[in-house]
Amino acid sequence: MNYDRPELLDRLAAEYVFGTMSVRVRRRFQAVQRTLPAARQAVQVWEQRLTPLARSVPPEQPSAAAWEAIDRRTGGQASRPVAPASAWLAWLKPALGVAFGVVATLGLVRLYPTAVVPVDEIVQQRGTLPASYVGLLTDAANNPVVLASSTRYGRIMSIKILRKVDVPPGKVLQLWALPKEGAAFPLGVVPAEGQSSFRMAESSEKLLSSVPRLAVSVEDAPARAGTAPAPYLLTGNCVKLW
Repeated sequence: MNYDRPELLDRLAAEYVFGTMSVRVRRRFQAVQRTLPAARQAVQVWEQRLTPLARSVPPEQPSAAAWEAIDRRTGGQASRPVAPASAWLAWLKPALGVAFGVVATLGLVRLYPTAVVPVDEIVQQRGTLPASYVGLLTDAANNPVVLASSTRYGRIMSIKILRKVDVPPGKVLQLWALPKEGAAFPLGVVPAEGQSSFRMAESSEKLLSSVPRLAVSVEDAPARAGTAPAPYLLTGNCVKLW
């Protein structure tokens, strides 16, 4: 394979950072990075692009069992026979929680202006990640629940529900933008499960450029501009990915 082609290195670096490579291909590309500075640089560029997404995931404190498991695996003082499978699941839970949040947010950036597609597909077809506004909204227990994204100059907001939301009959889930200054304003209605999209009143750049956070509330009907929101059920960061 000719690794001198910048477009090929960019695509491979994206797949490497997204984690969509097979084990064999990943190991081979790691070897390429050790010998080819351009490959290392391409990976660093993609990692820097995705840093805001990782920062948007709520931190989770590992349990004592997790530290003990790490100590055992690294030959520390706590080394002893392998723990039962249930203990291993407990050890993995904090890491998986964070990883899921990051990957879920990355999943938002699976879209063209009007549709949601797999990350690896957009990387393979376009070789680049579109400039987007991306939000990951979590519940009170920091569980990722709603993924929201829109291309920077687009007017379509794409929604994916990661965890079904119980909505009382006759109520709707309203997505709000929480600007740095001023009152919250409604963006659109999101489903209780599955995925959907809605058209916003203006482009993402105009509506979200000064919006650091998003929120979801339960309302009697779709909110209009100037309406005060009900208590927020979900909240999360809104990050610029470009």
